[in-house]
Amino acid sequence: MAGAIPDLHAQERAGTGKGAARAARRAGMVPGIVFGGDVDPLAIQIPFNELFTRLKKGRFKSTLFNLKVDGQEDVRVICRDVQRDVVKDLPTHLDLMRLRRTTKINLFIPVEFINEEEAPGIKKGGVVTVVRNEVELVVTAGDIPEKVVVDLAGLNVGDTVTISDVELPSGAKTTIDRDFVICNIQAPSALKAEDDDEDETVETEVIADGEAPAEEEAAES
Repeated sequence: MAGAIPDLHAQERAGTGKGAARAARRAGMVPGIVFGGDVDPLAIQIPFNELFTRLKKGRFKSTLFNLKVDGQEDVRVICRDVQRDVVKDLPTHLDLMRLRRTTKINLFIPVEFINEEEAPGIKKGGVVTVVRNEVELVVTAGDIPEKVVVDLAGLNVGDTVTISDVELPSGAKTTIDRDFVICNIQAPSALKAEDDDEDETVETEVIADGEAPAEEEAAES
């Protein structure tokens, strides 16, 4: 179970409708609504600066939050919509949905790479190139995995790890059908440089030992 579900602090908003929403915005807040979970909707407001900072970090609409509202029980929510000003592109309203423990949701789960010291390719100086440091999975709200583990033991230079090589947490599945790449082990820079030098040498020898260039043949004739 993920132990780091971020808190999202909000205040209960007095009144609903356009008038109350405008009053919240004038006070430096972003109005919102919490719905779902077989209980009445709850009108809330969140400080503009806090919401704007979270939006800039990305993944806001695919992150599970622990919503904390004074006078209310904590509840897990996920954002379903953020309305923005058509001119300034700033948030003006948000919709949050309460989640039951059995609700299926899409979340980005971080990837952890282990056993680098047991990878022959890394011992030879190879470098792990991470293509995805997080993976979007369909998970159950009541059983969200903390991470996806990728075991690098036994991997050599040139080896690639795809999602089919990874054991996903129980009950989770990817949102993408294709077998996408998670990481690979690339040759060290020095080895790449040596290979490039060898290629250039071979090409030079072929030119030297082959037939004379067309310009020289034309001159001789």
